[in-house]
Amino acid sequence: MVRTARASTAAGPTLAVVAREAGVSVPTASKVVNGREDVAPETRRRVVEALDRLGYVRRPRFDTARAPRLVDLVVRSLESSASGAVLHGVEAAAYDAGVDVLVSACPARGRGGLDRIAARGSSGVLFDLAELPAAHYAWLAQHRVPFVMIDPAVEPPPGVVSVGAANWQGGVTATEHLLKLGHRRIAVIAGRRGTPVSSARIAGYRSALTAAGVPERPEYVRHAGADRGAARRMRELLDLPEPPTAVFVCSDPMALGVYEALAERGLRVPDQMSVVGFDDLPEARWATPALTTVRRPLSEMAATALRLLLRMMDGARPESTRTELSTRLVKRASTGPV
Repeated sequence: MVRTARASTAAGPTLAVVAREAGVSVPTASKVVNGREDVAPETRRRVVEALDRLGYVRRPRFDTARAPRLVDLVVRSLESSASGAVLHGVEAAAYDAGVDVLVSACPARGRGGLDRIAARGSSGVLFDLAELPAAHYAWLAQHRVPFVMIDPAVEPPPGVVSVGAANWQGGVTATEHLLKLGHRRIAVIAGRRGTPVSSARIAGYRSALTAAGVPERPEYVRHAGADRGAARRMRELLDLPEPPTAVFVCSDPMALGVYEALAERGLRVPDQMSVVGFDDLPEARWATPALTTVRRPLSEMAATALRLLLRMMDGARPESTRTELSTRLVKRASTGPV
């Protein structure tokens, strides 16, 4: 569980006392307090526990009762359409709640971005990032800053509040759609191997195949990190002795990479390959043919995250650290019968 440090008094412990309590050097304790990353996880844990036990804090905690109603939103990129959907959801919810939002791109790996957030006097932070460095989690816990993660790709530490999509159900829905069209040779191209998001979508894919009595073919399960990677994986699938007739691609940008690989081989979508994406970004509508995809409700997720954060800023604690919003299939022109 994320630990929160107690406010120190004027006679609170020095950093040397904290270091002695944790069994580390003063410079090492200082690195942890200042959010440096060059500290072993076990050492960081001991220092954070000592800080908490002794009531040492580097700077006073945010006083949300007196601080301005200002929330920071940190996004992966200011140029992506996914970030645009997140911004739309946060802006609408913030307007209703009467709070101001300051938006920035992903901060540097060090603590500089977090220190600037603290200097602004923000009352809380929304992170639309795949993951945060361990040092960021330690800094946020140490300074008692309320924060919520929006759809992290990597599972955050226990106790961290996050809002995401029903990825397993989305995988089921996409695969069932292809099965209903008569496809039995269905491949999946997922994101990074081992991440909770990819694992959940693949698990949904497998569950749908099992329910339909269709044996899973291990050679049909591929992983890619980006649209170009998805194009390579699609070429690999096409080179199999028995290539698939349909593919479930676990993001819309990767699905466009699959389109590219199919076009290179002179294969038409959906006549010779049915394709289902995941996200329902604007690119899905603009593609030719328009992409059938699973809608990930980014704007609704962002609005939900802000409302959770506002309650946390007022001292409440969510009943559950994980909130999932439902997904649904958006049928367009990229899928058809075998």
